[in-house]
Amino acid sequence: MKIGYCRVSTAEQNLNSQLDALQGAGCEKIYSDTVSGKNLERAEFTRMIENLRKGDVLVVYKLDRLSRSLKDLIQTGTALGERGVDLISLNENIDTSTPTGKLIFHMFGAFAEFERDIIRERTAAGLKAARKRGVKGGRKKTLTPAQIKKLKALHQNPDVGVASLQKIFGVSRSTLYRYLN
Repeated sequence: MKIGYCRVSTAEQNLNSQLDALQGAGCEKIYSDTVSGKNLERAEFTRMIENLRKGDVLVVYKLDRLSRSLKDLIQTGTALGERGVDLISLNENIDTSTPTGKLIFHMFGAFAEFERDIIRERTAAGLKAARKRGVKGGRKKTLTPAQIKKLKALHQNPDVGVASLQKIFGVSRSTLYRYLN
């Protein structure tokens, strides 16, 4: 069964061109969302994924209508493939039921993995260079050693409550207890 999925980001946009293309491609059922692709809550997308069965073909107008990022696209495509569902993108002319379509889709995956590896290398090199210059990583300490000493001294006073200490030092309850311990 050919299942279509279309999405627009805002209510001002319309689905007409996508719906026409999906109907022209022979989709028997079409799911649609009006929500940003970055939004994890895509109700119709979730419903569609739950209803896809082995042997189904998911048809989209463009690949960017299906996923939020290249990484997400590869994960979605891989999950579909593992379930025996093929993917067709009308605009990019990709059909994972063909050897060429699978090759192109896997090339996208290889490029995505390459990009992640390059980012990881750059991050590691940047951290190494920063450490060499004496820069310490991580979040800055909320309280100075002098403030911690004062905090511990005030905490010994039974007239000073935790809420008062929070106000004095401008920290949350959990931060306060972390410094006290």
